[in-house]
Amino acid sequence: GGVMCAAFSPDGALLLTASRDYTAKLWNADSGEYLRSLESHHRISSVAFSPDGSLVVIGFEYAAAQLWDPESGECVRILENRGRGVRSVVFSPPPRLAVLPGSR
Repeated sequence: GGVMCAAFSPDGALLLTASRDYTAKLWNADSGEYLRSLESHHRISSVAFSPDGSLVVIGFEYAAAQLWDPESGECVRILENRGRGVRSVVFSPPPRLAVLPGSR
């Protein structure tokens, strides 16, 4: 499916894309080499890297976000958003996560 959103790692080495097929994919930003998929069963609304690049967050239209380790490809935490879809996710220094709800 087509790419819905994307984010570069803070060092510019990785690119995280989210597609209509419910997958987020990590790419080597220099070579374009595909590295791994972060699988989901829901439509992705936004993606972001933490300021140090050690985590990525994926926001979903169905009212949740997930934190992932980009190196291992493991989901490390699920964040519920109290019944509202997630419009946008962003980290701010010091590492704090903002999950901005959408409207219903």
